Amino acid sequence: MLKNSSKIKVAIVGAGTIGLYLAWKLSQAGHKVIVFEKNSKILAKPCSGLISERLKNYLSLDNSLIEARIKSCLIHFPKKTTTLNLKPIHYLINSQKLNEKLARLAESSGAEILFNHLVDEIPQGFDKVIGSDGALSKIRKKLGLPQPSFRLGLQIFIPQQPAAEELEQVEVWPIQNGFFWRIPRTNGTEYGLIDSPETALSNFKKLLFHYRSYDLGKLGKVLEERKTALIPSSLVLPKNKNITLSGDAAGLTKPWSGGGVIWGLRAAEILIKNFPDFEKYHQEIKKFFGPKILKGKFSTHLTYFLGNHFPYVLPSKISRDNDFPIF
Repeated sequence: MLKNSSKIKVAIVGAGTIGLYLAWKLSQAGHKVIVFEKNSKILAKPCSGLISERLKNYLSLDNSLIEARIKSCLIHFPKKTTTLNLKPIHYLINSQKLNEKLARLAESSGAEILFNHLVDEIPQGFDKVIGSDGALSKIRKKLGLPQPSFRLGLQIFIPQQPAAEELEQVEVWPIQNGFFWRIPRTNGTEYGLIDSPETALSNFKKLLFHYRSYDLGKLGKVLEERKTALIPSSLVLPKNKNITLSGDAAGLTKPWSGGGVIWGLRAAEILIKNFPDFEKYHQEIKKFFGPKILKGKFSTHLTYFLGNHFPYVLPSKISRDNDFPIF
């Protein structure tokens, strides 16, 4: 990356996790970075916050960010449950506090964050523009790029205190286009679902009634307070020397889980390494993530098919790298 001797003026659209990380690192390198954020303050999108401990490779983590350490995941198929040992272990991260920390790091390195700035056009007067403005990216749209395919994530919190032994394990129930999950938290229990947008809410209601133990009379109120987020699931990058996309704006999420933080940060490091050469960044991103996306989709479909139809071929315990598995 070019250093202070060739200072570059950079616009980053979106003050989410990946946009703020890029703002921090590019400012550290001596570039003039301005972040445009449509909201009036730093916020975090609805997210379970289940992130592998690789997060420590990108920034220091204090205990206020970590709610729990998750060692395994129970995958419940109709006739078999498989235990997935997470390698590395995962943290339940407070996403709001994570973004606030990244914002402080970015500002302390010289980046400027402009709140209440809804960007409808590609910012002018900048050498480089990075669209990090989420699943419905305006920058992607202005570049005339196709939308990635989407799934919908739904999330609710129930004040149902989990047992102490449950705090190191999450549970998932695979469905046709995603999965239903249960995550024990220190202040209650989180239930969520990732599915096709057309069927997500109806399936979520069915699975909540089927798999949870809670006063059904209170469920209607809880569902009204549900959080939702679109989850892109296909890589989209421009053919442009001066404008690029990152994170959800680029459709960069894991096919099997919908998680995007570690992949987004890994992609951000590739961008930083190649900065200001966006063409080389695009080439390296496609080379690194393209096979992982294709293999991940195939592996997920195959696992679901075997689990639902031939469960006896699946082992009872699996150890797997949930960020960058070897297929």
